[in-house]
Amino acid sequence: MMLGRFLALCEPLSGRRAAVPAAVRSPSSGYRSPENLAGPHRRSSIPAAGAEGLTEPWGRPGERGGERGDREAAAPGNGGTERGRIAVPTPIPVPTPHLYPPSSSLTSGPHPAGTEDGPVGGHPGDSSRWGDVSNRRARNRGCGAKRGEPAAGPGGARRAARVGAEMGQTGLVLGRGGLCVGWGLPGPRHSLQPLLRVCRIYVYTHRRMAITAEDVWLEKVIPIAEGFAVEEVIPDGDLHVIGSDVTVRIRSEGDGLTVQLPFGSHTRTFLQEVSKCSTEAVGSEGIKQNGKKLAVSPGWSQDSTDRSAPRQSKLKPEVTTEMVRSSSVMVSNMASILSEPKFGLRDTIVKSELVQREDSYTYIQNFRFFVGTYNVNGQSPKESLQPWLRWDSVPPDVYCVGFQELDLSKEAFFFNDTPKEEEWFKAVTDSLHPDAKYAKVKLVRLVGIMLLLYVKADLALNISEVEIGTVGTGIMGRMGNKGGVAIRFKFHNTSVCVVNSHLAAHTEEYERRNQDFKDICSRMQFCQSNPNLPPLTISKHDVILWLGDLNYRLEELDVTKVKQLVDEKAFPELCQYDQLKRQMNAKAVFEGYTEGEISFQPTYKYDAGCDEWDTSEKCRVPAWCDRILWKGQNIAQLSYRSHMALKISDHKPVSSVFDIGVKVVNEELYRKVFEEIVRSLDKMENANIPSVTLSQREFHFEDVKYMQLQVEKFTIRNGQVPCQFEFISKPDEVTYCKEWLIANPSKGFLLPGSEITIELELFVNKSTATHLNSGEEKLEDILVLHLDRGKDYFLSVTGNYLPSCFGSPIHTLCHMREPIQDMSAESIRNLTLMPLEMSNNATQAEKPLEIPKELWMMVDHLYRNASQQEDLFQQPGLRSEFEQIRDCLDKGMHDTLLGSNHSVAEALLLFLESLPEPVICYKFYNSCLECANNYLLSSQIISNLPECHKNVFEYLMAFLRELLKNSGKNNLDVNILASIFGGLLLRPPPGHPMPDITEKRKAQQFIHQFLLKENNLS
Repeated sequence: MMLGRFLALCEPLSGRRAAVPAAVRSPSSGYRSPENLAGPHRRSSIPAAGAEGLTEPWGRPGERGGERGDREAAAPGNGGTERGRIAVPTPIPVPTPHLYPPSSSLTSGPHPAGTEDGPVGGHPGDSSRWGDVSNRRARNRGCGAKRGEPAAGPGGARRAARVGAEMGQTGLVLGRGGLCVGWGLPGPRHSLQPLLRVCRIYVYTHRRMAITAEDVWLEKVIPIAEGFAVEEVIPDGDLHVIGSDVTVRIRSEGDGLTVQLPFGSHTRTFLQEVSKCSTEAVGSEGIKQNGKKLAVSPGWSQDSTDRSAPRQSKLKPEVTTEMVRSSSVMVSNMASILSEPKFGLRDTIVKSELVQREDSYTYIQNFRFFVGTYNVNGQSPKESLQPWLRWDSVPPDVYCVGFQELDLSKEAFFFNDTPKEEEWFKAVTDSLHPDAKYAKVKLVRLVGIMLLLYVKADLALNISEVEIGTVGTGIMGRMGNKGGVAIRFKFHNTSVCVVNSHLAAHTEEYERRNQDFKDICSRMQFCQSNPNLPPLTISKHDVILWLGDLNYRLEELDVTKVKQLVDEKAFPELCQYDQLKRQMNAKAVFEGYTEGEISFQPTYKYDAGCDEWDTSEKCRVPAWCDRILWKGQNIAQLSYRSHMALKISDHKPVSSVFDIGVKVVNEELYRKVFEEIVRSLDKMENANIPSVTLSQREFHFEDVKYMQLQVEKFTIRNGQVPCQFEFISKPDEVTYCKEWLIANPSKGFLLPGSEITIELELFVNKSTATHLNSGEEKLEDILVLHLDRGKDYFLSVTGNYLPSCFGSPIHTLCHMREPIQDMSAESIRNLTLMPLEMSNNATQAEKPLEIPKELWMMVDHLYRNASQQEDLFQQPGLRSEFEQIRDCLDKGMHDTLLGSNHSVAEALLLFLESLPEPVICYKFYNSCLECANNYLLSSQIISNLPECHKNVFEYLMAFLRELLKNSGKNNLDVNILASIFGGLLLRPPPGHPMPDITEKRKAQQFIHQFLLKENNLS
């Protein structure tokens, strides 16, 4: 049995609640009638695997789920995993510790020795951009577990298994002694002690893949009371560098536990919360480091992804833990005070001045970077990686190693769980250059896309501000089979961002690849050490290294001609037909990036195990799919090559070595500059009132459409006094703007005489479209721009929204015989607000359509054109084509939908996902899960659906069964379709906790039954 553990820090009665989802038209219109559809025409299409809570695939440029959706930590497909950890929404960022076996002086219960890493649950559909915007401002609620509840009991165990889902709190869970650390309010058992403050740490044990309540149980409770102490210890042989774990010993009343927490902001927050509890407990010894009081400071803001790297060497004795873990690249004592929040505006001014005068206290020093990329085609490392990673005699200072297609299994795709992460991590570690000692800085993975960062151990102290990001760009813009992962960090005083991406496949899909690149750039964001600062994007770095399987192909040449030019080594001529070169020359992608001269043969596609070109039936044209590009100053490429010696994959690995000029701080010069700035601030008259000038105060957005971003810009010009600005909420309102609006940036700092451009982004999605369609809400808002120590400015925002079938209820659309934009606002309002129960009471003259005409058009198009489409629902569509399809449905402009099959399929998924009441109504959700394995009972539920909903369900199931008849060509199977529709058609009602893996699988099983049945339910 694979076991793991997690902790829950609970604060009962603390007083601090933790801030812790018929004819369609006249014959002349050209529409075919869906009223009496039967046989092959009753069909439909779907989203990506396991999609639940699907939202718009094309969010605002630069937005993340934390801004336009639920704040989701590293989740597979959006967020990714960090060394097998799955992060789910939690009221307080928490670490996922590693449990040491109990020592002779400590007791900790049975240790799950020999277990594997892996997440307890999760879903590849949890991409940062894809949170439901309707829940974007929802507050997490606290949770707790009753002390002493049995493991398999329905109370504490189920609460533990779902990590407090009953009260809305979840936490981090992982295998191999992984822990979940969270905090919240107690169960009712503690409510009888209103005057007693009691805090506890709860330790749970769970199986590696916890699914049911019986898989999780409460093991022990450690009270935070008199004698409680937390000490940081340094186990023998540990190398403390950036990315290293924090070993903590927890003891109380003779009981104790030794845990290993991943170094980073999650650990810092956890220790801060423990410190808050312990300082209020009488006689508590608090948190210590090596027997001394441990200060939990902002310097702990760096995050470390993983918790496993074998320690490779020891640093010099003078290198202390405190030095390594300092997030400040400014090494003087004066600079360290800048992280103190009490400095406020003064802090911001000092930092801004330091950035402007950086050249006066830094100098350039070259460091050698090795950058490598390898698409391993789902294989395990059966051969040494030394020919790739040890090619040069000079050891690099930094290794950046990326993989694609690490694991092609369905388990990796659906649950982001793969043992191959550990296999390839070990293979890389064992193959690093032998003439230097390296420390692992970070590992990040999104399904099969993995990136590793190593640095020489003696340079580790110069690495700081390490953060990661993941973006899925697969179907619905969220799945992690395609996308990118990134690691950003500061090396001395130079910011570096390394991106590993796997873009869309197939020769003709170069526009999709371009869009994937733009999506990664706009959606990849990194938290800053100061939480008050906006997140960083890829472009906000001094040095950018981009590697991966970019999938750009050679075009206009047949396979014979390409092979001929390769044999002649006519690579310059061949590059003229390279899609990436052409797209870069047209400034359509990678603008401002540089790629070195290609002097090696194409790296794709080979027969595995040899150097022969693809001999399969498809006989792919060779191409340079695997590329390395860079952007920034002081970068010199020393080599760019492929490595033919590695043969396990159909790709060949590629590497590049760079000399990168890094800005190094001269401590003495820095101290002088810092003191000059402080002295000048001392002379500044703080009594001056800041004021700004706005270039515009009234904004009108014309003809706003569903999921089509509109942007208006204005400029804030500052006067003679430094100022901080921020958009603030109006009285009795929680946020500063309506859900469909956002200001970017929403706050900032301006030096005297400087200016900044603000973008007002208006974006209507499923959470707001219904009320805008009905006229219950208008595109009207007032923004309040507040100056710190200054006055407020008011901005008026208005617009007109064009109603859309997207976001309209099924029964409303069934009563609309004309395109929605041909109808009057009053008619749309009446039909949208008409209760579902009344939709079947219409007179014969008003008999509604059996299914919405818009749904029929998309399904009919796919049935006629895409039943045998390869990679249907696995290849995303194009944004521009979706907009054309939406306009066609809303205006009834054409008889045939415009756009590729992939775009029509994705539009269908977005349509179904935007329904305010899902196809299987909310009130039947629990009943469907209860009878997921009983087809007869499931059929009875479907028969009880409102007529229009029942028709749509039958129609979609018939179409999906038709698709399965062509599974040999479209690569679909019943499990994939059931996973997709399980989360799309069977959605939990609003206010229901986020579905756990058990609910997801039951929803999948419910749909699975109907895909295997040919009979009709009616």
